[in-house]
Amino acid sequence: MPELPEVETVRRTLNQLVAGKTVEGVTITLPRILQRPAEPEQFADMLVGQTLQTIERRGKFLRFIFDGLVMVSHLRMEGRYGVYEKGDPVELHTHVIFHFDDGTELRYKDVRQFGTMHLFEPGDELLMPPLNKLGIEPLDDSFTLKSFMKILSHRTTKIKPLLLNQEYVVGLGNIYVDESLFTAGIHPEQTADSLKRSDWKRLYDAVRATLTRAVETGGSSIKSYVDGQGEMGMFQDELLVYGRKNEPCSRCGQSIEKTVVGGRGTHICTKCQPLRKPKASSLRS
Repeated sequence: MPELPEVETVRRTLNQLVAGKTVEGVTITLPRILQRPAEPEQFADMLVGQTLQTIERRGKFLRFIFDGLVMVSHLRMEGRYGVYEKGDPVELHTHVIFHFDDGTELRYKDVRQFGTMHLFEPGDELLMPPLNKLGIEPLDDSFTLKSFMKILSHRTTKIKPLLLNQEYVVGLGNIYVDESLFTAGIHPEQTADSLKRSDWKRLYDAVRATLTRAVETGGSSIKSYVDGQGEMGMFQDELLVYGRKNEPCSRCGQSIEKTVVGGRGTHICTKCQPLRKPKASSLRS
């Protein structure tokens, strides 16, 4: 599933390719992708004549800002957008096509068919599902060590499932949680309330640095991900633990292990990320 760096990369590339264009028509061949409104004819009619001003991101969601509407789009497992010329062959599994008045088309392709699209009046999208319960953005100025700890440090849950919970911190998925925890030297099963203040500082820095570097390299093309121009990301070449089962740890040489935490496959170096027993006082420096 595309995570924050991949969605941010898609946002940036699509902004370069389609911002400023006006919708002339919409072709929909898989209506169940449409969540609001659910009727294909109504969805298409609402967008005709709308000019796309810009594309923004909220967590793993794209926000297409038109002059009178906002379309919220989630790529889910394998959804992808691409820009084509009118008349270009339509690839298999292309379910929605936005026809622009300059002869180009924005096409949404989704092999797994799990993606979603919602239309809202401007501003309403932040007050209603699926965006209304999202947590803080880890690359925004509002994401500080203080806010990070305030949200998570008192919880008795294992740290990895907490980081994956989009109601607390948005955009983190399996890849970047594993990478951040390794960089911070924290075991994914360590409970949040057992972490020291110094642990939180290392984890905060690791999350910011990992996501920033992943965005710089265009995200991770682990499976089928490509950006809005069809280009693969390159961060997978820099992954330290994710997908490196049985390979030597880059720090200590011990073999990377793969286990399951919170129902998710988890990569870890048990030497560099030892599981500590909780102590009575947790936030000691």
